[in-house]
Amino acid sequence: MQLTDFTTLTFDVYGTLIDWESGMVAGLQPLLERTGRNLNRDQILEAHARHESSQQRYTPHLQYRLLLAVVYKRLAEEWGVTATHDECLAYGDFVKQWPAFADTAQALVYLKQHYQLVVLSNVDNESFAYSQRKLGVEFDAVYTAEDIGSYKPAQRNFDYMLEKLGERGIDKSQILHTAESMFHDHQPANRNGLANCWIYRRHDKQGFGATMNPGDMPSVDFRFNSMAELAEAHRQRV
Repeated sequence: MQLTDFTTLTFDVYGTLIDWESGMVAGLQPLLERTGRNLNRDQILEAHARHESSQQRYTPHLQYRLLLAVVYKRLAEEWGVTATHDECLAYGDFVKQWPAFADTAQALVYLKQHYQLVVLSNVDNESFAYSQRKLGVEFDAVYTAEDIGSYKPAQRNFDYMLEKLGERGIDKSQILHTAESMFHDHQPANRNGLANCWIYRRHDKQGFGATMNPGDMPSVDFRFNSMAELAEAHRQRV
């Protein structure tokens, strides 16, 4: 199997292209300053992952920025501090300010010359519009949780993506699903028989950060520690 075997890259965005962990920690600072606790970065992210995943199961219809507002409220309760409704909403809106990884835009510009680029993301459309401005390319298709009415790793999200791409003549054998999260993306990629590429942004860290522990680790067909490494590996094949 070679990178040049595929016509289409389907991307997770947050954690893969956008540095959501840094964005989360920055957005949570007002709350963290009131906790009086000495929480380290991974403790913060793991608590966030737990509440986010739970909320996505219970309210799959909720737009992501509004779901993040609920996560902020749950974190405040867990950490024993108060948060106003406006503060919760402000945290949800902060997703628009989450930064792209430094290598993302340049890598996408290169990859756009060789593949169709498709987004499958647990985000709402308004928030993604702000993120896309940081990513440097126009995607060939964008499928969001808001479009689908559920959140990855739900099978519904992958069914939707495969149906819509199939309508455009793109068979799943042509797709390389490219993502950081084992829980949200690589487990369902395995389940759906999709070739997959792990962008292991947390290669120098322990644990799973802002994503849930997947349990049994999925298999991956390619692994790179950054988007820049993916682009360079392709460049060496053409």
